[in-house]
Amino acid sequence: MKNIKGFILAFALGAVIISCSGDKKKGIDYNEFKTEVQLTPDQTKSFDEITKKYQDLQEQNFQAAKAQGGNMDRVALGIKNEELRSQQSIEMAKVLDGPQMEKFNKFVDENSRKRPRYDNTLLERIKAEAQLSEDEFKVVNAANDAFEKVFNDAHDVYHGNNDLAKEYWEKFDAQRKAAIQKALTPEHYTKFEEIVKDVHFKGRK
Repeated sequence: MKNIKGFILAFALGAVIISCSGDKKKGIDYNEFKTEVQLTPDQTKSFDEITKKYQDLQEQNFQAAKAQGGNMDRVALGIKNEELRSQQSIEMAKVLDGPQMEKFNKFVDENSRKRPRYDNTLLERIKAEAQLSEDEFKVVNAANDAFEKVFNDAHDVYHGNNDLAKEYWEKFDAQRKAAIQKALTPEHYTKFEEIVKDVHFKGRK
């Protein structure tokens, strides 16, 4: 197996970190969702209470991460926000009916900031369909983690500029694939490429 630390270091050297002032956070506008569904007064009250609770928690997490200054851990922040969305969904399921909940989950998914990585569902698919060995899968995970870290570390460079963010994403994605290609058999890599062919940069709306 190739040296994982080596290509993680190569990733890290590719990232340029510049201090960014005033990283303004834009959250989800839940009022927009309320125009798409018909809620009872009781549902509306509970809906507003739940969404405010989790928006406040997300803001607290963001401010705590921001307080770290140049050492802001955006990976950890992304993980915490994923956990909050999951908890919010559990609480909201007690308020909304089935069809409403389906629309709510879709709305949150489409409007929330995603972690820039292969998600767990895709990783499991890669492992199963490409029939990766444990060592091969460790490299895929390591390259994926390294990709997420360097893309987040470069955030202050491309912040607010989707074209520049796309450039960074594609550069680091190429490094991620190159690292994976070195560790996989040609057959496994071909299958891997087929599985991730539709994974592209998605800019902020």
